[in-house]
Amino acid sequence: MTVLHPSEKLTRLPDDIVWLDLIDPTRVEDSYMEQLLQISIPTRDDLKDIEPSSRLYIEQDSVYMTASLVWKADSKQPELTDVAFILTGNRLVTVRYADPRSFSLFIAALGRVPTDVRNGKTLLSHLLETIADRTAEILEMTIARIDRLSSDIFRDRDRRRPPKFLEGKLADIAENHRLIGKVRDSLGSLSRVLTFLQNTPMLHTDEDAEKLCKTVARDVATLSEHAGFVAGNISFLLDASLGLINVEQNAIIKIFSIASVVFLPPTLVASIYGMNFRAMPELEWSFGYPMALLAMVVSAIVPFFFFRWKGWL
Repeated sequence: MTVLHPSEKLTRLPDDIVWLDLIDPTRVEDSYMEQLLQISIPTRDDLKDIEPSSRLYIEQDSVYMTASLVWKADSKQPELTDVAFILTGNRLVTVRYADPRSFSLFIAALGRVPTDVRNGKTLLSHLLETIADRTAEILEMTIARIDRLSSDIFRDRDRRRPPKFLEGKLADIAENHRLIGKVRDSLGSLSRVLTFLQNTPMLHTDEDAEKLCKTVARDVATLSEHAGFVAGNISFLLDASLGLINVEQNAIIKIFSIASVVFLPPTLVASIYGMNFRAMPELEWSFGYPMALLAMVVSAIVPFFFFRWKGWL
């Protein structure tokens, strides 16, 4: 792989350079590559344009495609980064302002592509295949996380768990939901790129690249369906967690409600004998005080055992 620097003021690219990977290029570097390749290089602002006509188009026999790829999938803040793929002549030009792992994986496996078939169309097909494989890996990683979350939430429910245990799991569910949302957006973007690429006359001149693009398109469609299934599981897990939180909160409220009912009869007895009426015979009894205490205890015990008998406790 050849690395070009702005200081190397070439007037013509060697024929054996079939892939130019522009990573976070400056405006000076963009201008230099435009003069070298005689094409326009999209800027960072151009890549952010969401209009289909600005992301997929043909200009001066060069095919321009922009896809959104998942970046920082292993972190708590996954992002989407826009990457431009340009087929011009026999070369592939990629413009990116981030470093998705799929590119490093593709570079590491670049030796598997035979030298005699290396051209822009073939490299783009293999690169898109690597991106799809990396997306599948992210989906598998997310599924494993969801399985662990499901086990933590539903397993050992009878054991005492720390307060706000489920509230903490909601944050983990939200992280995975965010990641799956990014993956689905990326797969939708890749699907549009592959559909556009398969309809370009340039691809039809390379049978191997065309077949590989069709295979990758089927893989992306399958991954999109699978991502939708995973998103449904995450939604179920979120609803189940919120339901369990409501159950725990209702159990606490039930305890307070039963406690208030249990202590209501003793409070009534104490209120009656706290009155200041003169004609209350019990006030003159020598055993009136212990009788009042006994009445309060009995009036508290009877509702308690009644609730136990009904299964409310």
